[in-house]
Amino acid sequence: MTTPLTGPGFGSYAADEVSWLLKDLSHVALEAEVAERERRIQAGLAHYAESLPIEYQPDAAYRELFDKVLAATAGRLAHAVGTVTELLLAERGRDLTLVSLARAGTPVGILIRRWAQRHHGLNLPHYAVSIVRGRGIDFAALDHVTTRHDPASVVFVDGWTGKGAIARELTAALAEYRAAGGPELSDDLAVLADPGYCVRTYGTRDDFLIASACLNSTVSGLVSRTVLNEALIGPGEFHGAKFYAELAGEDVSAVLLDTVAAEFGDREAAVTAAGNILDSDRTPTWAGWESVEKVRAEYGISTVNYVKPGVGETTRVLLRRVPWRVLVREADAEEHAHIRMLAAARDVPVDVVPDLAYSCMGLIKDLP
Repeated sequence: MTTPLTGPGFGSYAADEVSWLLKDLSHVALEAEVAERERRIQAGLAHYAESLPIEYQPDAAYRELFDKVLAATAGRLAHAVGTVTELLLAERGRDLTLVSLARAGTPVGILIRRWAQRHHGLNLPHYAVSIVRGRGIDFAALDHVTTRHDPASVVFVDGWTGKGAIARELTAALAEYRAAGGPELSDDLAVLADPGYCVRTYGTRDDFLIASACLNSTVSGLVSRTVLNEALIGPGEFHGAKFYAELAGEDVSAVLLDTVAAEFGDREAAVTAAGNILDSDRTPTWAGWESVEKVRAEYGISTVNYVKPGVGETTRVLLRRVPWRVLVREADAEEHAHIRMLAAARDVPVDVVPDLAYSCMGLIKDLP
């Protein structure tokens, strides 16, 4: 099954905004109760990509907070989108093929595409592909892209970096793809925010809230996390995902895109910011990973996989994992107001740690 999926048949994004290189598993019951799923993953009985968590649907107060957060941060998001797009165009040229890492990368890829269209008249191809920690990237999807586009034009896109696990996964997976006979592809991952200091191409290194991290599928085109389960995905098939069409009434995917795009403004500030990044030392220091190791040791956590740094990753812990506690640098910082609300709703303690390298961190519960 290697035919791209597009909206409205799969996902709520317009067909010209993204082609999902995924197998439609909407008909398969893949959701598991969160705590039981976490136990099986931690016990080594299952990989996180073999099933899906039951998606947490926040209450009306949280949705109202999302609307406020989006309104407050749209301008900053738009600036980050413009900065990373201008950086890509300056460094890689105008012939770009955007390949978003599903699903957090997908709305970012669409926004980059919209900026390039509005300010440069470009109509960039955009695909969403699956990458799975510990299992690599979808080779069938890469084959699909590289037989249709110049491999040198391919740019991988994600929303943000945490400690850099996916950046490392991408580098290793692309080396494996090349060793298996595929073309060479750049592992220079483009993100809106790089608080972990683990990529060269970014819109900002501030740990600020990207509103698409606040919700699950309802802000990501109604598409689930990607699934890699050998019982469902045969050799040569794309990795899978589900389309939650039944959540259409809750969908704010288009609202997010349109709200941010409305703040694009002119190019000048983004060109200046991109120029400043180009002139700076962009070498990844992996400072974020070091701080995660420090927290892991201090809190007696068995693996860095249970330490999720940054606003985006902490939000995900509260939305779809079994959280143990949340660490924040400042007790009342605006960028994690939604995190404090989620933590209170789930009875998760919040510790103030003034010297934290990130604005906040989410710690996953080590289950017996």
